[in-house]
Amino acid sequence: MTTHHDESELLPDAIVYEGEFVEDEPGPHADGERADGPGAECGTRASGPGRRQAAHWIAHAARLIAGHTLPGVRHVWALTVHWAAVRYMSRDEIRRRIVKKQLDHYTERRDEARDARDHTLEQMNKLVNKAVDDGLSNPEKSRLRDLRAEADRRSNGLVVLHAMPFRPDQPTVEQIDRWRGTQGAVRFTFVVVPALGMLATVTIMAPVTAAVTGSALLGAGWWLARHPVPLTARAVSADLQIPELDPPADYHLGEPSPRQAHTEPTVADDEESTDDGLDDDETPVRSLREARTERQAAAVLAAAIRDEGGDLAEVVKTAEEPWGWSFYTQFDTGSPDELNRDDTYKGLITRLRLRRHGLLIEGDPEAGDSAFVRAILRNPFSADVVGRLPYRPPLSKSVVDTADLGVAMDGTPLVFSLAGLMLLMVADSGGGKSGVMLAMAEVVTACRDAVAFNLDPAGTGVGALGPAITLSACMDDKQINAVLQFLLKWCSARARQRARYGWGNKWRVSPEHPAICVFVDEWPQLSDENKALLIRGLLLGRKEAIWFYAGSQFGTKDYLSQAIGPKLSAKLLGACRRVDVTELLGGGAVAEGYRADLIQAATHTELNDAGQIYAQGLPGMSNRPIRYQVREVTDAYANKVGAERAAAGLPDLTYTLTEAGLINQYRDLVDLCTTDTTPEPVPGILLTVREAFRAAGNPEALTVALLADHLNADDPARWGKWDARDDRLAMIGRNLRKALTNAGVDLPSSRLRNLPGQPTGYRLADVDRALDAFS
Repeated sequence: MTTHHDESELLPDAIVYEGEFVEDEPGPHADGERADGPGAECGTRASGPGRRQAAHWIAHAARLIAGHTLPGVRHVWALTVHWAAVRYMSRDEIRRRIVKKQLDHYTERRDEARDARDHTLEQMNKLVNKAVDDGLSNPEKSRLRDLRAEADRRSNGLVVLHAMPFRPDQPTVEQIDRWRGTQGAVRFTFVVVPALGMLATVTIMAPVTAAVTGSALLGAGWWLARHPVPLTARAVSADLQIPELDPPADYHLGEPSPRQAHTEPTVADDEESTDDGLDDDETPVRSLREARTERQAAAVLAAAIRDEGGDLAEVVKTAEEPWGWSFYTQFDTGSPDELNRDDTYKGLITRLRLRRHGLLIEGDPEAGDSAFVRAILRNPFSADVVGRLPYRPPLSKSVVDTADLGVAMDGTPLVFSLAGLMLLMVADSGGGKSGVMLAMAEVVTACRDAVAFNLDPAGTGVGALGPAITLSACMDDKQINAVLQFLLKWCSARARQRARYGWGNKWRVSPEHPAICVFVDEWPQLSDENKALLIRGLLLGRKEAIWFYAGSQFGTKDYLSQAIGPKLSAKLLGACRRVDVTELLGGGAVAEGYRADLIQAATHTELNDAGQIYAQGLPGMSNRPIRYQVREVTDAYANKVGAERAAAGLPDLTYTLTEAGLINQYRDLVDLCTTDTTPEPVPGILLTVREAFRAAGNPEALTVALLADHLNADDPARWGKWDARDDRLAMIGRNLRKALTNAGVDLPSSRLRNLPGQPTGYRLADVDRALDAFS
């Protein structure tokens, strides 16, 4: 019997089975066979709804997890890229890091120089201590001399390094972006890619780690989806906020500063930020005081020179200095020296808006078409640029060693040896002449193989060093004459000794045969005889290590008595006349840039340019028309070190003078120079007699009768007590003679035969002669 089923009953099952069809696992039956029986059919029907429900919940859970973690996972990747590409650093931070490397190098150079100097001084101290305890062998003495020279050299180098300001090269925006890209490539290549590769390798080798890393990644993603990290540039750290790393005023990075980043622009800001189409470097300015960039300063100078008729090719180099601007210029035709002509120079001063003497032009000795131009806006020799006066212990130097005495405008140290110099320093009153000579004498008194003599007809010279000066003759022509005469005899004696010892053509300086350094101030104030002796000493003393360092307010022949200045080996010029510059350095010196006539001497209340000099002929220094500043040696400091050096002992001249056969003459000279030559006060009675002549109109002679009237008017109690006596004039004449004799006045009376009665009296010439004896 056949049973028919309704299609409506079979359709849902067919649809369900077709939609939820799951291929059964193969059974023990042969391929293509199907398990028969009602039990098999019933099991298949029962498993369909459970599987559908499980698949539904799995899909729902996957969607839920993906929705809550995938944004966080994507943020993890974005955070990784943000770190690897160095996007968390602003351009200003990167700029500061680049500049900090330059600052570190700048600091390291100074630290290395200081450590090297300290190490050299430590080695010197060890040898000095050994010398005190046990003495030194000849190799150790040579080593100590070498260490002293090295210490001086390293100290000078350290001074130069400290004088050089930190001027970093600011990176451009392109350089900053290139630095960021390079760092990003390095981080991706050596951090991100190796980390991902290691994770993939571990997962493949040990699949169980996928559960751990997957769970960690999903957890991080879930957390970051709710707490995202802002992908912005961080604030610059405090260690990068030091002033040395601040950007210049004209520097722009093309991004807002951290303070501006959170500030909304205002209407006023929009109005002020109008773009005129010009970069800051291209903004025209009228003067060097307004210039903020090297390009602006170069443009101002080029325009000024061309407006004054100079055929300028280009401003090759421009640099901002602590005191203003320095330039290196090149010309097509003409000569850079023409900039120093009076009319051109004054025109440039006006166009550049500089102070009256604020422009210095130095021709390049290596290139006739080029010149260094320096525009002074501020004091070029501030205290930090000049540096402190170095301490020189007693007997610590040799006169042949170099000494650091100052610094040039461009930072070059003023370092030279005083040995063998015949030097003339010319400067007006207030120009620092005496101070420069005191600075050189301070070096000499620290030497173990040189002594200082001090001569000054009008002052105390370098006497501030006190007992450190071996011999002084000041304000006494007789003493100065005796010293110069003795030095000339010593030159002859040393020449004979030098020939006898076979020392060649110059004296061999040593502690046993020291050099004699003679400081002569106020040359024009010397007597004619002493000027002649000084000039002869300048001509003869160099080979015999008797060296003269002379100072004068003027450098021309009419003041020095001979045209000796240009012949001297070294010349220093402070504030002085233009004729002094050309007399000593040649007619073209002013055009070359030796503008000592522009230096301002000090006044009673203003220091001005005192101690600033131009120099020529100094050993080891190039002959450049550039200003130097000599470090000041105060009188207080000179007194202190002078006493210290005298207590430590000065070089002994006994041995060398005994060899020369001049020891006894030298002792007599010392006795003469230590004699008190202070003039005695003029007796009052002699002044009264001289006043009587002046009141009478300075006649050739006065009788006792006329003198009696004046004496009586001056002191009636003394000279009027004989008025009632007939022998009044005899008594006054007798007591006048007695008063003059008791006062030590050599004033003879005379019979005035040209007057009626030939009375006794006194002549004016005799009175003046008596006054001169007390001066």
